[in-house]
Amino acid sequence: MASNLTGTTDPGQPGLAPATRALLDCRDEVVRAWMDTVRAELSKAVPLHISILGNTLPAIVDTLALLLTESEREHAICDLLSLATEHGGERARLTPYDITTLIHEMQLFKRVLFARMEQAGTPLDLQQRALIASSIDNMMRDSANAFSAVQAALREQFVAAITHDLRTPLSNARMAAELIERIAGSDDVRQLAQTILRSAARIDTMTRELLDRIVFGGCGKLALRISEFDLAELAREVAGAIASGGRVQLELPPQPLLGHWCRDSLRRAVENLVGNAIKYGRPDAPVQVSVGVLFERVKIAVHNEGEPIAPEDCESIFQLYRRAAHAKDAAQGWGVGLPFARKVAEAHGGSIVVASNQQDGTTFVIDIPRDARPHQGAPTVA
Repeated sequence: MASNLTGTTDPGQPGLAPATRALLDCRDEVVRAWMDTVRAELSKAVPLHISILGNTLPAIVDTLALLLTESEREHAICDLLSLATEHGGERARLTPYDITTLIHEMQLFKRVLFARMEQAGTPLDLQQRALIASSIDNMMRDSANAFSAVQAALREQFVAAITHDLRTPLSNARMAAELIERIAGSDDVRQLAQTILRSAARIDTMTRELLDRIVFGGCGKLALRISEFDLAELAREVAGAIASGGRVQLELPPQPLLGHWCRDSLRRAVENLVGNAIKYGRPDAPVQVSVGVLFERVKIAVHNEGEPIAPEDCESIFQLYRRAAHAKDAAQGWGVGLPFARKVAEAHGGSIVVASNQQDGTTFVIDIPRDARPHQGAPTVA
């Protein structure tokens, strides 16, 4: 089965263990109970919209459930790392959380999950419980690491922006001091002007040194033009516009999926994902594009078969001008498109995650709120 990052695994799918089916059956109850508990016990979670509070939790529950089926365990472990990383990153960018709050909410998640399984009359045995508990503990670590990394990146961006902005008034001050030095009628005034110039030169040197230490390229905010449109129709347009020899297969909801997003930037992001899937996927295999909604978040998934992305490259491919090792000798790609796709997802208040392995191929998922209006202009790391 292909890796699932959308939180939409069918409990009736053949080959799943009974414990997996049981957890999938109560997934929505677990997520809702967890949201209620977090709002009741964590004050910093109270003002969060459902789409931000829930973020990757439905997909996390699905993936934890797949851990309980032995044949799916290896893939699920890899997917949990991606989901935990994006969970921590979103918390750093879009919430007032500190790292203690992040860890506390994951502890509450573990407590609620086990309690709901008990209430449903399908408690886990000791081995299954230990597996789930250790996996959630690992997710706490991975989420905390991502949270810290994103906060550090945002701090660097803030410092870089302030440092950059200081240079304009500093330049004006230097020009004014130079003018005063030239027209001064006394030595005392000229000396004061020279003192100002020396101090300004020192500040300018310090700001240059600080800017040199910060990789500032690509860190600006993405301007969005939010409007209401049908995301399923957008997917059809992308599939129809890309010359793919009919390789793109669509899995879309029967009804229009209306929401508020930036049409131009989201279209470009999906085009980049589909274009990469065609370019790097196996030529005789279809590229699958699916669109869905859960807990007021939409998921746009693009899947292709073929050579997987190595685990160590799954983050670097989202960095500007970086490409996966196996793509470096191929046609140019994975250099700007994926960082842009991440920037679009983050600017909409969401994330992009990737799962890739030899057996299942590669799946990219853009996961964003159905209504991006409250979140436009959110900080981005890409």
